[in-house]
Amino acid sequence: MARYALRRLLLLVPTLLGMSILIFAMVRLLPGDVVDAMFTGESGVTAGAKQSIRKALGLADPVPVQYVKFVGGVVTGSLGQSLTSGEPVSTIMARAVPITLELAVLAAVTATAAGIPLGVLSALRPNTSLDFAARVGGLIGLSVPNFWFATLALLATSVLLHWIPPVTWIPLWRDLAGNLAQMAIPALAIAVYLMATVMRMTRASMLEVLRQDYIRTARAKGAPGPAVMFRHALRNSLIPVITVIGFQVGTLIGGATIVEVIFGLPGMGYTLVQGIFGRDYTVIEVAALFLASVFVIVNLLVDLLYGVIDPRIEQA
Repeated sequence: MARYALRRLLLLVPTLLGMSILIFAMVRLLPGDVVDAMFTGESGVTAGAKQSIRKALGLADPVPVQYVKFVGGVVTGSLGQSLTSGEPVSTIMARAVPITLELAVLAAVTATAAGIPLGVLSALRPNTSLDFAARVGGLIGLSVPNFWFATLALLATSVLLHWIPPVTWIPLWRDLAGNLAQMAIPALAIAVYLMATVMRMTRASMLEVLRQDYIRTARAKGAPGPAVMFRHALRNSLIPVITVIGFQVGTLIGGATIVEVIFGLPGMGYTLVQGIFGRDYTVIEVAALFLASVFVIVNLLVDLLYGVIDPRIEQA
């Protein structure tokens, strides 16, 4: 297991390096820069004054030099300062990361806790009313955009319940009940799509496994129903389900952007959008690289979990 984990860890280095190059290049391809964004609509600023500001911000350096500084800062932990506010990027990240991570974790736990049992029940009772309801609900969950669901949920709670989530984020460690009440609707809005995906994948995988010979053999030998279901069928059905969960959890963090904007949550997505509007290169690059790193690390953990569920993968 250790050798398998080491091989997977070594692949992180070229992956993250390639992503840093791609992120840096794409940010530089954005039209305009932070200086242009600062003086939008002001005609009295000369080109020389703008160039002086670019030199002060380090934007006049050759592009390879700027990239080396960016990577060096990430490696050493010196993330620099925001080009618009002058605030350290590490401070901005420390403020935004917990919000997005909590939102993603709550959404993933909710989707997994509901999706897997629904998929199992649907597979155990195929072509019944329960199976039909679960499949229709899954199709609806896949079809409804999270931003539409979030807007509709916010409208419903404000009109019917006369309750609106607090505008200012409530930290988890300060007020647990208030934090969960504030994060419940955004997390549910993000979890709906993943819940439907997990349910449908669990159902399809379980139906395939239940037709295998070793399931019939276990039942013929008199193995208890729960043992056949959980020890043999469900465990062997989890690999494709875990793949979907791992892939979607990584995308949940990036997909939370619109939901964070709707509910006014100053998380990573909200911070990234504000950085793009202001052409704040430092914030954009660090935030985008963080989101990409989370996606890669989550998928690495999924690969390692494969070896726990099925030792044959590790041997291969």
